[in-house]
Amino acid sequence: MKKKRLVTSALPYVNNIPHLGNLIQVLSADVFSRYCRLADYETLYVCGTDEYGTATETRALQEGVSPKELCDHYHKIHTDIYRWFNINFDKWGRTSTPEQTQIVQHIFNKCDEAGLIREDTISQLYCESCERFLADRYVLGTCPHCGYEDARGDQCENCGKLLDPTDLIDPRCNTCGHTPVEKDTKHLYLDLPKVLPKLQAWMDEASVKGFWAKNALQMTRSWIRDGLKERCITRDLKWGIPVPKDGFEGKVFYVWFDAPIGYISITMTHTKEWEKWWRNPEEVELFQFIGKDNIPFHTVIFPSSLLGTGEKWTLLHHMSSSEYLNYEDGKFSKSKGIGVFGTDAKDTGIPADVWRFYIFYNRPEKSDTLFTWKDFQEKANSELLGNLGNFVNRTLTFIHKFYQGRIPEGEIDKPFAEEVRRREESITNHLEHAELKDALHEIFALSSFGNKTFQEGEPWKLRNEDPQKAASLIYNLTYLVKDLAILIQPYIPSTAEKTSKLLGLTSMRWDELSNYTGLGEIGKPEILFTRLENDFIMGLKEKFAGSQAERA
Repeated sequence: MKKKRLVTSALPYVNNIPHLGNLIQVLSADVFSRYCRLADYETLYVCGTDEYGTATETRALQEGVSPKELCDHYHKIHTDIYRWFNINFDKWGRTSTPEQTQIVQHIFNKCDEAGLIREDTISQLYCESCERFLADRYVLGTCPHCGYEDARGDQCENCGKLLDPTDLIDPRCNTCGHTPVEKDTKHLYLDLPKVLPKLQAWMDEASVKGFWAKNALQMTRSWIRDGLKERCITRDLKWGIPVPKDGFEGKVFYVWFDAPIGYISITMTHTKEWEKWWRNPEEVELFQFIGKDNIPFHTVIFPSSLLGTGEKWTLLHHMSSSEYLNYEDGKFSKSKGIGVFGTDAKDTGIPADVWRFYIFYNRPEKSDTLFTWKDFQEKANSELLGNLGNFVNRTLTFIHKFYQGRIPEGEIDKPFAEEVRRREESITNHLEHAELKDALHEIFALSSFGNKTFQEGEPWKLRNEDPQKAASLIYNLTYLVKDLAILIQPYIPSTAEKTSKLLGLTSMRWDELSNYTGLGEIGKPEILFTRLENDFIMGLKEKFAGSQAERA
């Protein structure tokens, strides 16, 4: 019996517009869940905006609105962007809900009952000018690890190291710029060392039974090897989930304690039967898609919180943690507005499928990759237009011109069919392991194989010299076009839909691959892709140079 597949992608921060690097995780989970549905797995893909925490409160102050107003505004922007990119969520939600408060407080209370919550008085940065404690992103300063001068108080954007605000050299208030002082305040800690035996046993089994990216394994083992420390899970903020414990009124939970629990609460808003997904490890496998900077929160903090409750939870099975997508000569940066953002992609007039294709063709699956406008143009023109588009168009145009739009009857070419089946099995294996880039490259290699077979078969000559052999060639190639329509559906769904309509397909299923029956008349062929010209691309490169602020 097939297990159900629960799919999540890292919850995007609500306080900004996502760039292409941020979109990788949402798109990756979309591709994988689309494949799972085609392959007849019962699948649930949930995601939503991460709305609590310092980042939201800080941005709301800067924009002169309430945190709720800020979240409503940017949640709609995110929603519009993902809709344009054709993301097929089962549930797209948000974390500022009653369900989130309910489940976060429940998990906290269970961990507290298990003796895993400890309180301590610590010295924290306090801004006398703003008259408040400075949590996380309210503080900027120099990273003690790499010397980056604009590191945040929770994590250095440059080297990725996790930080406490007091770790920063020459700290300054992110709101007013004044130098803060240290002052005592009381906080709660999750006792990770106490959870470690359970965490270690779970990880040793899960990382072998499931599929964890190499960087996820390395980083998690490094955290454990270096010794887990108690982790502060409360903050002196107003915008967040209240801590349900006497003496901690006015404090809220740290966003990285509550944010991953958002996967659960978003499922709760989707279905009353949420427990069949999140409390059902015997029948459900959890697939998570994140960037490498989020690894410890998903492989240590989140599972430790769930294991600490002593309750039965569906825990991580597959971890797909990508590396970084860089932009031209530097890094994509949401905070600095550098790169191509979701709204920018839409405004170029280039179809969403072209962006989806390139993001996966260039996906930073096992190492950092680079987005350049030149490579974007070259890959779109050579692979989408010159390879896939050319093969589909020339095959269907030949049928339309010489067979009156009806696929000719023919015999299955066994060596050809066996080669197609072998390649399709390899593609399926890659997708089962969420190796999305490798699978896409093999799909386009299969299309190239179709082009080569068409060219070498010379049906324009063969139809006069040996009509039956020509008919069989076109028959086999048309069923390859049908298979390609199924294979590309997770990646470029609009193109797959156009192709399937041309073929007269009423539905697409993965088990229809290598099935040589069911096709009849075709529609009038149409061009699937247009060429990206040099002047157009150079104009976009110039337009998106510098930061968003400079382009405004």
